[in-house]
Amino acid sequence: MFNKIRQSKLMFWSVEALVIVALIIGLSNISFVFAPVATFFSTLLIPILAAGFLYYLFNPLVKLLGKLHIPRNGAIAIIFLAVFGGIVFIIAAVIPNLINQISQLITSLPSMFRKLRAFAEQASRYNWYKQLGIQNYINSIDIQPAKMLSQVLGGFSSGLPGIIGSVAGTVIAVITIPVLLFYMLKDGHLLVPSVQKFFPDRYADEIAVVFQRMSDTLSHYIAGQAIECLFVGTFTFIGYLIIGMPYAFLLGFIAGVCTIIPYLGPYIGIMPALGVAFTQGWQKAALVVIVVIIVQMTDGNLIYPNVIGRSLDIHPLTIIILLLMAGNLWGLLGTILAVPVYAVLKTVLTYVLELYRFHRSQPQLPEPNDDSELKK
Repeated sequence: MFNKIRQSKLMFWSVEALVIVALIIGLSNISFVFAPVATFFSTLLIPILAAGFLYYLFNPLVKLLGKLHIPRNGAIAIIFLAVFGGIVFIIAAVIPNLINQISQLITSLPSMFRKLRAFAEQASRYNWYKQLGIQNYINSIDIQPAKMLSQVLGGFSSGLPGIIGSVAGTVIAVITIPVLLFYMLKDGHLLVPSVQKFFPDRYADEIAVVFQRMSDTLSHYIAGQAIECLFVGTFTFIGYLIIGMPYAFLLGFIAGVCTIIPYLGPYIGIMPALGVAFTQGWQKAALVVIVVIIVQMTDGNLIYPNVIGRSLDIHPLTIIILLLMAGNLWGLLGTILAVPVYAVLKTVLTYVLELYRFHRSQPQLPEPNDDSELKK
């Protein structure tokens, strides 16, 4: 009897495995059918993500202005004017400086690599440096601006159709994101009542709490991440100015942008600064490391715990595993979205478990006996 049951289970799972394999093979052979759907969703993904990011960033401001008796449409108009003013400021003040320092950096690349080779030759007398094998790699690098320009122009001409498509997609996204953001801010508060209609009335409060916790988690994380990036970029730039680093504005901007990747961002952001610093000697590289350590210690002990840490409550090892998995599967976008998505899922599952344990702990009332009720 036992053997028959085991054979039947084996047959069942064998059939299931064959069905799954057949489905995979069949879907792979008709993948062209789903290509337009994938293109459609990939086209909408970036505008929706960007609009959602801005929604959770600005929705608390809309609520705050609402408490000041400002109508919702008026609050949205104030936020849009402020954002437009910020964009104008960035275009007028930040972007010209970035373009100027990038052009200076490209122009000075040959001299920087000559200094780097001289520095490497001085360090070649150390055995530990010889074992790394960096000298051969540095000697193989040949920076020639004219050659680089011809290669860039050749790549530009060959990839012109793709560039035109990317520009068109960017223009569409720039037009679509503000529209999506406006309607999200205008009608976002109607989402919870709309979802509640699909569930019994006794679950209305629980659904409202779930969405409120999700919104709070995302709002705290996104606003905190923006504050942290601004803090790291600004104070890294100031620190580089103090130690006399060239291209301090550009290197500080890179450090601030890389901070959006948790834990790994500081290590990525320091690499360009160290590359520039090593062309000026060990002392400058040591000063860069000191500046980054001071900024990261201040951020780790003051900004991150108070602005982001309270809303996440995720162990650092979990974050590192998430970043490695998401980066391997979905690239840069995965590393940026892995932590907030995990935080939202954790918030929802934690609340569902709380509700389950609460209902399990409540004493169950006995069902009324129909016969006893009739006798009464």
